[in-house]
Amino acid sequence: MTIAEIKKTAEQKMGRSIESLKNDLQKIRTGRAHTGILDQVHVDYYGSPVPISQVANVTLLDARTISVQPWEKGMGAKIEKAIRESDLGLNPSAQGDLLRVPMPALTEERRKELTKVARHEGEDAKIAVRNLRRDANDHARRLAKDKTISEDEERRSLDELQKLTDRTIAEIDRLISAKEAEIMAV
Repeated sequence: MTIAEIKKTAEQKMGRSIESLKNDLQKIRTGRAHTGILDQVHVDYYGSPVPISQVANVTLLDARTISVQPWEKGMGAKIEKAIRESDLGLNPSAQGDLLRVPMPALTEERRKELTKVARHEGEDAKIAVRNLRRDANDHARRLAKDKTISEDEERRSLDELQKLTDRTIAEIDRLISAKEAEIMAV
């Protein structure tokens, strides 16, 4: 493996870490409704847990209400129970086959809890990026030890990997601060 391949691989993996963080941050709810909020809720479907989106049509009615339309008659009660028992703090109401899931307004205390969750997700992403840097640095050092590259090339590659890591961590910090501002906005 060459230095260019090591850097390219590290850059791709760090990019995937940022994409993963973006997906995780989308699941942290603000005052607005978002169909992705229900992605992690699973409902029992003939003995196996499946995401709600696989047994019902999940759409937005308005900015603060999600509608869940089950595809089978008997699934409404199971979906309602699954949403109630999830740790999202949502309280769905049934209207025939249709479930309405209103998004409650966030209290100040809950907003602060959500910012802590966002910071924790950011810290996890930073740890993943640092681990990727460590692995890439180990690869570069191994190449230098095997005399495949010179010490100058090794030092240069370590510096470039550090700069890549710094840029990625700055992007993570930017995403976290934007999410915190979104959460704290009333």
